[in-house]
Amino acid sequence: METVGVMIMIAIAVALDYFWFDRDRKRWGWMKNWTRLQRGLFLVSFFVAAMVIYIGMSL
Repeated sequence: METVGVMIMIAIAVALDYFWFDRDRKRWGWMKNWTRLQRGLFLVSFFVAAMVIYIGMSL
């Protein structure tokens, strides 16, 4: 249950940063010429990498 909570928190944090907090594209602007598919794949891989690191460190 704790791992699921952390996964949800990381997903919410990344989504909020990408869609809401980064209004002027200072942090995510380097991806502006990418397609939606490329951006989606990047964000999913970022989330998966964060989960692997978290689970690996919690063992």
